[in-house]
Amino acid sequence: MEKKKYIAARGRQTAYYHLGEGNERKLILLHGNASSAAFFFPTLYKLAEHFEVVAPDLNGFGDTEAVPVKAPTALHDWAQDVNALAQALGFERFALLGWSLGGGVAWRYAALFPEKLSHLVLLSPMSPFGFGGTRGEDGEMYDARGWGAPGGFANPAFIAKLKGKDRGNDPMAARAVLGKSLFAAGWPLEKEWQDLFVDELLKIRLGEDYYPGDYQPIAEFPYVLPGSRGISNALAPQYADVSGIVDISPKPPILWIRGDKDGLVSDRSYSDLAVLGLMGAIPGYPGEDVFPPQPMVAQTRRVLERYRENGGSFVEVVLEGCAHAGHLEAPDKFSAALTEFIL
Repeated sequence: MEKKKYIAARGRQTAYYHLGEGNERKLILLHGNASSAAFFFPTLYKLAEHFEVVAPDLNGFGDTEAVPVKAPTALHDWAQDVNALAQALGFERFALLGWSLGGGVAWRYAALFPEKLSHLVLLSPMSPFGFGGTRGEDGEMYDARGWGAPGGFANPAFIAKLKGKDRGNDPMAARAVLGKSLFAAGWPLEKEWQDLFVDELLKIRLGEDYYPGDYQPIAEFPYVLPGSRGISNALAPQYADVSGIVDISPKPPILWIRGDKDGLVSDRSYSDLAVLGLMGAIPGYPGEDVFPPQPMVAQTRRVLERYRENGGSFVEVVLEGCAHAGHLEAPDKFSAALTEFIL
């Protein structure tokens, strides 16, 4: 197992993996929420056969030196961190892959630095309108406060297990939560990889400045509103709308890869307050007519269609039988699709 390397970027130490040095094509991988760069293993080995691959730990995760996450600018800040890393490594032009939350960072990076990207790959990305708080394919916000967005909705039992560094098999401990949220049929990987992922998740910074962040209480449903600090709030629609990517120039070609069994980023996500309300898990739910589920996949498709209408291009690849971590559940299909797209 490769060890992480460290490099100074934007005034602090960034931890990253670096494989496939000497290959002509450059590829940077951005991980999702509640994870780290290590979550690209073991598939990362396949990619390193074709690319020089760099996978950093984003601020707040893994072993990168952390600074407080400011929700209104978090996607921008993470994108700037990626740019500083690329500059430090001498990557002048490269392909960029963003998974889940990392997809939001990749959307933002493309908006800031489109000329630096040869290709953009979105792996089960968060909606370009953020996570929660919007309705319809065009991402209409319920109101400017981010009503229905994720601030304050992290499960307290899960947070307690993270604080306690629980490596056991409790249903709310890291191992079980990862197995249920990432994979369609439970862990597809050997125990050594499971142990690595659990250890990496437990490195996440906790508290109001990191995960999950602060929140604003309100008396009525949904009872809390996003705050201005921390990782979860960074996904609120008033902060995370990256749909302006349709207007960037130049427009790198986009590959969108997703699993057909993804329950996390979905048109009926089990993390969506509307879906939880429909299930009776949240009291006071006003009903689907007032607060319908966020169509996350449909929103992504609509923005990508507009991207194509404005002169760009995109390809959609659906991995059958896969959930949120298709690169781990179907590594051969994933690697083949990525390699064919870029090479």
